[in-house]
Amino acid sequence: MKAIKLTISQQTANYRVPISHVFRETYPLPPYSTVIGMIHYLCDFKEYHPMSVSVQGKSNSSISDFFTRYEFKNGMKFDPKRHQLNADGYGISRGVGHAQLLVDVQLILHIIPKDQTEIDVIYHALKFPREYPSLGRREDLALISDVKVVNLQKKELVNDYESKKYAAYIPLRFLQTDDIGLEDNHGTSLERGTSYDLNEEYQLVKIRKGKFERRWQRIPVLYLSDYTIFEDAVVIIDSDGMPLFPSRDYGTEGKNNE
Repeated sequence: MKAIKLTISQQTANYRVPISHVFRETYPLPPYSTVIGMIHYLCDFKEYHPMSVSVQGKSNSSISDFFTRYEFKNGMKFDPKRHQLNADGYGISRGVGHAQLLVDVQLILHIIPKDQTEIDVIYHALKFPREYPSLGRREDLALISDVKVVNLQKKELVNDYESKKYAAYIPLRFLQTDDIGLEDNHGTSLERGTSYDLNEEYQLVKIRKGKFERRWQRIPVLYLSDYTIFEDAVVIIDSDGMPLFPSRDYGTEGKNNE
């Protein structure tokens, strides 16, 4: 199988945790749905194109920043005593919110389309984007310093692989086989990582006439910033010899784990 490998840097970014409102927290790396959304937008896809994603990266620090927050209640008429803005007779409140921002973000992303004939389409959309890419919020501009097509293969490691430069989202299914052994660089078992259920794709489900809601499919992962893959482990690597952890198995793992 082939993948598109992206090297991205961002001055600041917020990959918002959905349940955070008063203080908009961020994931340490962009979740799968955020990356897939960027790819679909730049490719101008009008419907969902199945793809698997591997996310690795790092940031130097995080800060708290202010932003202007707008709130409204459906159908509430404008009241000058409680609303700051009048939108055709409906009231909108304007206030100050806080957001957590990652600083000096560096990312390595692998995009693996299920339909491998889409490799060239995605590659050209990222190599020559139709507008400046953003990842996270609209204002979180993404500088793509390198984009290339790489081959993927399942290979047994000759030496230990120590990941000291980039953290990664590792889907839990990689831990449910004997092919790969992982521990952090302090000799602690992998359970030391942070667990997340990351949004990947959704379906629109009708709940009543004219009303739909998104039903997300989530991928359980561990976030690890410092880990070792032992020699003799069988892992997926790209043409540069870098291990990766795809969100879905589209033939890269030698068996179907969907």
